[in-house]
Amino acid sequence: MSDRLNILLIGSGGREHALAYGLKKSPRLGKLYVAPGNAGLWQMAEKAEVSESDHAAVIAFCQSNAIDFVIVGPEAPLVDGLVDSLTAAGIEAFGPSREASQLEGSKGYTKDLCAEFDIPTAAYARFTNCDAALEYLSSHPAPIVIKADGLAAGKGVTVAMSDDEAIAAVKDCFDGAFGDAGAEVVIEAFLQGEEASLFALCDGETALHLASAQDHKPVGEGDTGPNTGGMGAYSPAPIMDDAMTERVMESIVRPTLKGMASRGAPFSGILFVGLMITQKGPELIEYNVRFGDPECQTLMMRLESDLLELLLAASRGTLNGVEAQWSDDVVMNVVLASKGYPGSYEKGTVIDDLSVAQAIDGVTIFHAGTAKKDGKLVATGGRVLNVCARGKNVSQAQRLAYEAVDAIRWDNGFCRRDIGWRAVAREQNAK
Repeated sequence: MSDRLNILLIGSGGREHALAYGLKKSPRLGKLYVAPGNAGLWQMAEKAEVSESDHAAVIAFCQSNAIDFVIVGPEAPLVDGLVDSLTAAGIEAFGPSREASQLEGSKGYTKDLCAEFDIPTAAYARFTNCDAALEYLSSHPAPIVIKADGLAAGKGVTVAMSDDEAIAAVKDCFDGAFGDAGAEVVIEAFLQGEEASLFALCDGETALHLASAQDHKPVGEGDTGPNTGGMGAYSPAPIMDDAMTERVMESIVRPTLKGMASRGAPFSGILFVGLMITQKGPELIEYNVRFGDPECQTLMMRLESDLLELLLAASRGTLNGVEAQWSDDVVMNVVLASKGYPGSYEKGTVIDDLSVAQAIDGVTIFHAGTAKKDGKLVATGGRVLNVCARGKNVSQAQRLAYEAVDAIRWDNGFCRRDIGWRAVAREQNAK
């Protein structure tokens, strides 16, 4: 009997392309299917013609194609309870339950958990009424942070630097700018410091620190303009040294696991810890319950352990004593997006010369919002390509990434030209 596993990977973005890249290295990988995928993923996996929101169809596909393990990439099907449905059908799956996914599905849920279990985070208040939220703002001046409670594809957060901006953000939420996600609003104190992300693999009891990264959320250079799903990232984050990492694990991650277990919702999957490193130390900005995008791409290029074995250990509750091995290299991901993103943008524009960019030593390109049309590669989303480069330091990784970006011909594309600027400045100052 073969010990190879047939895998169904759920998702269509750069994160899932990167996960497939990692899975392909495993000697235990049998057939790899993806639903729905993208133009890059379809070169690595067979397309499963099922919708992630149709749980019965996903289960039927797994049963008819001898799927041994399902890996759920994006947050929406996790919050929708896909893992619960698969588990109930006897199909092994990686990712948290519907209840545990509330750590991302509801900002208020997480803030209440932090309050209950003494996890450091910004002071906050929750509102389901616009007038009450506006009244709160009158006694809590800017800078202040306004968050739609639910899932908003990374766009439901406003760091308001003026009172007018805060008021507008609250009104936007309650006026339906983020759909049902904005039916409740969380207002938080503004935290001053440096952002970083830490990723921990969890099996309900044990948390294994994976790696750190630093994301760039605002669309414009110098961290200006509206927030996006992420315009680039690099790993590791210099601010997350061993001492800071252990501090985060001890004060934030482990108490969260204990708190979720005590609530009857043990957390199994990836805990993506969004941090602000303040003068007081690390404080939780938010949790995501899946690999980050664009951070996952940098992690998968640095990971030297067997990704499939790690995910299986988390799913089966056998993480205790497991370690993950990482390259010391720095990997940078520069996101190429459609002009107009995160607002409206044109779809179907043609992208050329990816092969030239990919031929650069140390460069790997992951697809996010792409498809094939009439034999040509076209953009179908806001964030379209992840141009990743490996270097001995962040300056080298940055240089290679932008060399690759400049080799791609796509008239409707744009990117930030300053990804990694904090780390580059840190390197230069150290010389």
